[in-house]
This record gives sequence, structure tokens and C-alpha cells, in this order.
Amino acid sequence: MNKKTKWIHCPVCGNKTRDRIREDTVLKNYPLYCPKCKQETLIKVKNLQITTITEPDTLDAEPMNF
Repeated sequence: MNKKTKWIHCPVCGNKTRDRIREDTVLKNYPLYCPKCKQETLIKVKNLQITTITEPDTLDAEPMNF
């Protein structure tokens, strides 16, 4: 039985990433990396629907050095 697949496109630049999803794929807080714009974005996926997760100050935070 063939499952429908779809390439994940970068929510920042719109280019195709290296990741694919199937119709039964479920992702939560997945760090999607785009090789073209070199951005990392948190996404969630369910039923081939991709949603960008925006959490302020967590994506741009610098690591704390003690």
C-alpha cells in the first residue's frame, strides 16, 4: 500500500528541505533545518499539515556560559 508523501518546504524561504513526510507522519517540536537559508525552525506535523511553532526568545537565545 502506497502512502502519500510530501516534501517539507522551509517556512522562511520556501525552498524544499531534505525531509519528507507521509500522511501518517506525526511530528511535535521538530527542528527543521533549511540547507539553503541555513535557518532552523520548530514545526509540528499532523495529517500532512505543517505548522510553524513560534516561541519568543527560545530560537534566538545564546547559550549561557557560567
